Amino acid sequence: MSSKKGKLKILFVRLSPSTFVQRDLKILKKHFDVKEIDFILTRKEPKNTLKTILHMIKGIFWADLTFSWFADYHAYWAVKLSKIFRKKSIVIVGGYEVANIPEMNYGLLLNPKSAEKVKYIFENGNLILTVNDGLKMDALNNLDIDGKNIETLPTGYDHEEFKPYGKKEDIVLTVSVGDNCERVKLKGINTFIESAKFLPNTKFLVNGITGEALEKLLKISPSNVNFIPSLSQEDLIPFYQKSKVYCQLSIREGLPNALCEAMLCECIPIGTDIPGIKTAIGNTGFYVPYGDVKIAVESIRNALNCNNGKDARKRIIEMFPQNKREKILKEKLKKLAVS
Repeated sequence: MSSKKGKLKILFVRLSPSTFVQRDLKILKKHFDVKEIDFILTRKEPKNTLKTILHMIKGIFWADLTFSWFADYHAYWAVKLSKIFRKKSIVIVGGYEVANIPEMNYGLLLNPKSAEKVKYIFENGNLILTVNDGLKMDALNNLDIDGKNIETLPTGYDHEEFKPYGKKEDIVLTVSVGDNCERVKLKGINTFIESAKFLPNTKFLVNGITGEALEKLLKISPSNVNFIPSLSQEDLIPFYQKSKVYCQLSIREGLPNALCEAMLCECIPIGTDIPGIKTAIGNTGFYVPYGDVKIAVESIRNALNCNNGKDARKRIIEMFPQNKREKILKEKLKKLAVS
């Protein structure tokens, strides 16, 4: 473990610069010597693919360990090359990687070749971190592994960035990035829209749905449902601050970032009774069986008349502070490097 500054050297491998991925990158750069690779491996871009492979090999020679967000094909190569060159590897699991829901065409394990790569990552990565305990159980059940290298470390949130401001309005918000009907169904957007039909005087907002999915939803949505395009985190915060209620009606989640961010802005949370959502909400909100419009409507009515926003914010501050993730992540990486 040596560099000019004597810091641990980390090769950060990513597929996309998602907000929570960039948060971890910022943490790592604060404490370690970090180099980044935006992973491209496709026949359609041979030059970029070759460039990625050469940079990966060069980076792994340089690094003490590799760090990959999501157990997808980029992490497979990071783990495989790390093993070949006797370097350590760490992979963060968000949820999709260990899912297998054929009726919604959801989960990396639906594809046998992808499933093989995911299993290789779990069996050969030195440390696998899941954002929720439920994802470890999914991995154990779906991959037939011992899971001795799996630990849980929730994502963290900055309560100074996400905070209440101004007066709340009777607005019910949900956030879900997606452009296909399977994604809409997975996230419970249909239930959200059907619920709006029974509350015509309440404004419902859907952020992030585009393409074919948006076209179909517009045809079935009542006039009190408005769709807003995908927004940057900075532009989304005012919607959290203005909305009184936030809904996460998904059939499956890891640890929903938007839900936690909304709770920090004192939205009353409503969610399905599944591991990741229960971990976030605790006893500060309301629960709805997946797809149950009747109970969703009842819960939204109750939430609109509830003043539990401060408790929701307090829960996220206490359970998922960003500085806690930073401290634990720093400790785990240092321990892994010398093990």
